[in-house]
Amino acid sequence: MSKKIVVDPIPRIEGHLRIEAKMNDANVIEDAYSTGTMWRGIEVILKGRDPRDAWAFAERICGVCTTVHALASVRCVEDALGIEIPKNARIIRNLMNATQQTQDHLVHFYHLHALDWVDVVSALKADPGQASAIAQSISAWPKSSVGYFKDLQKRLVAFVESGQLGIFSNGYWGHPAYKLPPEVNLIAVAHYLEALEFQKEIVKIQTIFGGKNPHPNYVVGGMACAIDPNSDTAINIERLSMVKSIIDRTQQFIDQVYIPDLIAIAGYYKGWLYGGGLGNFMSYGDFPETTLDDYEKLLWPRGVIMGKDLTTVLDVDPRDMSQIKEEIAHSWYTYSNGSDQGLHPWEGETNPKYTGPKPPFEYLDTDKKYSWLKTPRWKDQPVEVGPLARVLVAYAKGDPMIKDTVGMVLSKLEVGPEALYSTLGRTAARGIECKQTAGFMRHFYDELVANVKTGDYQTFNSERWEPSTWPKECKGFGYTEAPRGSLGHWIRIENGKIGDYQIVVPSTWNASPRDGRGNSGAYEAALKGTPMHDPSQPLEILRTVHSFDPCLACASHVFDMNGNEITKVRIV
Repeated sequence: MSKKIVVDPIPRIEGHLRIEAKMNDANVIEDAYSTGTMWRGIEVILKGRDPRDAWAFAERICGVCTTVHALASVRCVEDALGIEIPKNARIIRNLMNATQQTQDHLVHFYHLHALDWVDVVSALKADPGQASAIAQSISAWPKSSVGYFKDLQKRLVAFVESGQLGIFSNGYWGHPAYKLPPEVNLIAVAHYLEALEFQKEIVKIQTIFGGKNPHPNYVVGGMACAIDPNSDTAINIERLSMVKSIIDRTQQFIDQVYIPDLIAIAGYYKGWLYGGGLGNFMSYGDFPETTLDDYEKLLWPRGVIMGKDLTTVLDVDPRDMSQIKEEIAHSWYTYSNGSDQGLHPWEGETNPKYTGPKPPFEYLDTDKKYSWLKTPRWKDQPVEVGPLARVLVAYAKGDPMIKDTVGMVLSKLEVGPEALYSTLGRTAARGIECKQTAGFMRHFYDELVANVKTGDYQTFNSERWEPSTWPKECKGFGYTEAPRGSLGHWIRIENGKIGDYQIVVPSTWNASPRDGRGNSGAYEAALKGTPMHDPSQPLEILRTVHSFDPCLACASHVFDMNGNEITKVRIV
């Protein structure tokens, strides 16, 4: 007889995600259902507005990867209006995007996912001398003395003795699925706290070029920042030197902290190869070296891999009306044609209609509509997006740096390429990508400095800024590879205003409910076949879903205003 487990919410941030899983008598997940539990309707809010303002609204979709929707939005509007941006603007956007990805991956590993593998309370039993020896054996990072780990351990003792673990609350500490020795747990906790401090340094690059963070400023036609090496108020030599310093420190942190930690922790879990999922992967590509339409010169290449076949990379064209479609067979929306069949975003509609059970409820009727997320499909097939997809597409296309880094990680872990198709593989791919994008930061910084030295200070093209220069009707598409995966914005402009705007985000691809043919989304597929040690402490579900870095809404609903815990895990 099957049992059902409900975990709600799932993420440690952006909390509106619910998983309902069915388990057999051996506590192995037979089936799973992914439910987005909140609707906000940014697409509806944008209708009728000036398309030049769209980025500022769209950027508020997310408070974590704060820049990606603005980037996709300005690209979308520029595509519709035929605007070419200056070279400096392209470089700065790429640099800000690489900065966002690098910072986001560090936050994900240490603050959103590491505690699925690291037992914080176990660190209290660690020998600081042994922890120091281990840390120095795997990295040249200077913060690794015996005294350093002793002081950290004292802080942890104070947390525990107070009865309030603070940021380390609500973990399944002591769960037998944790495998790290106390000393490695202590090292990981130390680096958790260091990364918490360091991640705010990285985003100063966003502030330098975008004026603020979160939600830096963009502008249709380029960037709002001015470049003048001799000015006290524009981006000058001092500011560029500061950017270089941040990039240097970021690369050091990744090379000496993140990658060694990733390999050390994964080494204790390399037999945990669950969570492979669909085996289908898609990347729109990103980081243009010339124009967005020059797909052969994207540093992250574009393509689709089906059935784990790395010998064939298929083309993806988000403009093709037959390729990208959003279905609503199991989503709380309606289409005006009365059908649940997929629509391309240029024909898309956002008409919410909730037909689920009245809250509070115990279970959803998953045979009917059960999610606020639509169901995007590529040529009617479910695909996974995100770091693993990007790394696999780049690997399959022969990117030399990716092949070298993947080979190094697999070699150190003493596992074969098949290990990539797992929860751990997805986590490792994020680290591999983080190292790559930190390299992109340096690449685009050097390119910007070289271009400025030629005397080119232009960051904005005003030729088509005025609506009088626009066609009466036009449409556009803008894309980026956000930290969590392929992000697309589609717009229709009519008489100078937004006629329609559709957004398909990475977590919609990955967290989507079933389609009309019964095919699961990436989260749902990845959970199938996972054994649970103790369903009342669903650590295994958290590990796999967190490996995708789910991002559904800017909230983490764990306590109400009176401090009452409302997170629930139920088994029947």
